[in-house]
Amino acid sequence: MTLIQSLILGAIQGLTEFLPISSSGHLIFIPKIFGWGDQGLSFDAVVHLGTLVAVVIYFRKKLWSIVKDFRFQISDFRLRFGGSGKLGWMIIITMIPAGVVGLLFGDWIEINLRAAWIIGVSMIFWGILLGIADYFSRQHLNPSTLKHLNHSALQHLNWRKALFIGCAQAIALIPGTSRSGITMTAGLFSKLDKKTAAEFSFLMSVPIIALAGAVELVKLIKMGFGDLSLLVLAVGFAAAAVSGLIAIWGLMKIIQRWSFMPFVVYRILVGVLILIFLA
Repeated sequence: MTLIQSLILGAIQGLTEFLPISSSGHLIFIPKIFGWGDQGLSFDAVVHLGTLVAVVIYFRKKLWSIVKDFRFQISDFRLRFGGSGKLGWMIIITMIPAGVVGLLFGDWIEINLRAAWIIGVSMIFWGILLGIADYFSRQHLNPSTLKHLNHSALQHLNWRKALFIGCAQAIALIPGTSRSGITMTAGLFSKLDKKTAAEFSFLMSVPIIALAGAVELVKLIKMGFGDLSLLVLAVGFAAAAVSGLIAIWGLMKIIQRWSFMPFVVYRILVGVLILIFLA
């Protein structure tokens, strides 16, 4: 892999990890377009860690608040959470379905579900579902309702909504689905407003990306970097971190002014092109 390839793929990873358009799908089909070899899961793991840096930097204050208040008290036979600690427990709940599915079927999915036609179908299907969720949200959150939403909206999440969104996250193990896209879709169907659905999707990505990246990093250290040099990996990591920050900032601006529909259209168009030219 050349430095240019590493830069391009790292930037693509950062942008597509947080935009609801599927990072794994893009990292599979874009090398095919340019005739590049598969960059391998080792490179994917390193650039994923770059996106982790991006989300931690962007949400550093909120994440610190969660860590600081991460505790619970049992009194009067009721579970009581301290401050932002409740949000921390909701994030843990979302990890359970993806963790179970990943442990049981992760290797099988990586081997058998990276075909171009699967990515194309996933891009289209989950894109359409995101559009339906966006419409559903607009119907159920009218202007008078939105006036009462504030920065503490995340604190009103309950374990049922968190588990539902977590189950959606487990489906994102299928390439072309988009982890951010499907968790935002589930958030919208759970009657979260667009901003809250996006924020929760980003926050719940932190432990998932960290754990997945750590596992792959351990494998990388044990097995070696193969054909990849440390410079190539460093360039990909940095590109993913910078583009990831841009993607988070851009998405939050777009959905607050407009909707998710531009991403829905993009997903459908790319999915159709994949099915026509690469499947």
